[in-house]
Amino acid sequence: MKIGDIVARKSYNKDIIFRIVSFSIDDNNEKIATLNGIAFRVIADAYLNDLEIVKMPDIKDILIDKDVESLLYKSMRKAKERQKKMNRAAPKLQTNTNVYGMPGKVLQIDGDKEYLKLCLDVYTQLGIPAIGVAIPEANQYKEVKALLEKHNPDILVITGHDALTSRRGNVDDINNYRNSLNFIKAVKEARKWEPNLDNLVIFAGACQSNYERIIKAGANYASSPGRIMIHALDPVFVVEKIACSRIDIVVPIDEVIEQTVTGIKGIGGSETRGKFRWAMPKSILY
Repeated sequence: MKIGDIVARKSYNKDIIFRIVSFSIDDNNEKIATLNGIAFRVIADAYLNDLEIVKMPDIKDILIDKDVESLLYKSMRKAKERQKKMNRAAPKLQTNTNVYGMPGKVLQIDGDKEYLKLCLDVYTQLGIPAIGVAIPEANQYKEVKALLEKHNPDILVITGHDALTSRRGNVDDINNYRNSLNFIKAVKEARKWEPNLDNLVIFAGACQSNYERIIKAGANYASSPGRIMIHALDPVFVVEKIACSRIDIVVPIDEVIEQTVTGIKGIGGSETRGKFRWAMPKSILY
């Protein structure tokens, strides 16, 4: 087996499809593969004899099932409705003005370049301006401030892969998580740049992340309250709700969570103002 192979774990009845990202040797001199989930933002280890190579299906077929497709359809429909409102002018503006809308601008820092590409594709379909940078989780906190200064986003997403390493371990012990501490450090660095939770909205975390500590570090929304696996597109669904809600509205927390794939066990957060603005006119040329 080699890095990049698509595999499943036989001991788990091949329930999750992974990609091999690295190898290591344990204390007994046995080779271990480090695995990143394909459909979920989870990281795991496995001995090679527990792995079986599987055919890689289309990533969109894995990630976008009927439930996710329904959420995407609702988001796309809302995007079209916003466009119709723009064409006939925003509420309280004269109907003969040349009105346009400005959703919040997104910067997504992701530890998985494949997930990042998919997320950016969905942002484009939703009409949300987004910039993506693929950075390993351990290095995200080192680069986040420079990226914020460069791109000046309204919304920051810090994500990748994570896992609670021992089910019998203390869930409050940050050392029991693969990347939660890295996400916490990145959020803290971002908050040094912009402390106000409404000026810079932050989503952070991945599968089984230490939700409480990430929120305490300064994130508006985070994963995972129930220490469950979250879907690769859950950050996008959170962002869509915030980026496309008007700036004079405090977005109801339950509406944000209901819009995600994994729900309240996967995503939680605090009251946050929207980032969508109406503007006029598009241009006036004489």
